[in-house]
Amino acid sequence: MNVVVDLNRCQGYAQCAFLAPQVFTMHGEESLLYTPVIAEDQDERVRRAAAACPVQAIVVGKEAGSGAR
Repeated sequence: MNVVVDLNRCQGYAQCAFLAPQVFTMHGEESLLYTPVIAEDQDERVRRAAAACPVQAIVVGKEAGSGAR
C-alpha cells in the first residue's frame, strides 16, 4: 500500500507517529518523516493514523499512488 502525507497541511500533531510508529516518525517537534510504501502488516495501523489526523493530511491506498509525484 502507498501512503502520501501533504507536508504543507501537516501541523505536527503526531497522532500518526503514535498510531503507526514504524511508518511515521517525528523529526524534531514539527517535521514528519514517513515511509511512502508500507508493508502489508502495517495497513490497519496506517489507516487508523490517517483517520486520526486532525487536518486529514494523510492519503492511503490507490489514491496515494496516483499523482503523488
